This record gives sequence, structure tokens and C-alpha cells, in this order.
Amino acid sequence: MTVVAAADAVTAADWREAVRKAASALVAAGAAGEGYPEACVRVVEENGPYIVLAKGLALVHARPEEGGLAVGVGVTRLAAPVGFGHPDNDPVDLLLAFCTPDADAHVGTLSALARALSGGLADRLRAASGEDGLARDLKEALPDD
Repeated sequence: MTVVAAADAVTAADWREAVRKAASALVAAGAAGEGYPEACVRVVEENGPYIVLAKGLALVHARPEEGGLAVGVGVTRLAAPVGFGHPDNDPVDLLLAFCTPDADAHVGTLSALARALSGGLADRLRAASGEDGLARDLKEALPDD
């Protein structure tokens, strides 16, 4: 079963705080361990802003062994966008965070998110009403386990 978390109108001073808050929702939901938010920040520090996949959208994640306890997906909508340093897709206002307990689930979750995003998920999330709407739209976009 996929754990879904949603947060709306989140304030963040910069991309690091935005990533920490997005990943912390997975910790709060029990899908990720305490160190997962910092692991997600390290991913960007070490590899650059490749997680900014499209205009205004970042896919926050780290390797399963960095704290994934279950399959979890969260959406965080920022009150004000933040820059990640991406040349084309900054600033980011929507963060999808995910964690998984193993490599197979990681690939499967990434694939499911890619399909949902290509089907217009980001637009639906931006138009959603509050946290309940965000969570509902995210759940509807992901296949049942």
C-alpha cells in the first residue's frame, strides 16, 4: 500500500528547506526514516538540480537505503516558488516526494509517477483545493498496489 502525504501553502526560504519539508511529510507518515530529508538534500547538492523535471516541478527522492521504510509519495505545494538553479524549469512551486524500501519499488514508483505526470498530474495538483484535494488527486493518479 502506498502512503500518501499532502501539504499545502508551505513556506520555504530556499530549495533546501523546500526539499526537507517535502521529505519530512514522508517521515511523518511513517514511510521514511528520520534521515531521509537530509539524504534528499544531499542528492541535489551532489548531483545538481536534475530533480527539477518540468516547469515548476521537482521530484524529491533519495536511494531506498537512505531511509525508505515503505512506498510513500507526497505532494507539497509551496506558498511561494523557490529556485533550485535549474536553467529552464525554475522556480519550483510543486514538489513530489517519494520513498521506497527497495530498488524494485523505487523503479516502479518512479515509473508510475512519470505516467501520472505525463497524464497531467502536475496541472491537477496545482488546481486542487487544499490538502484534501491534493491527497485525493495524488491517490487517484497512482495505481493501487
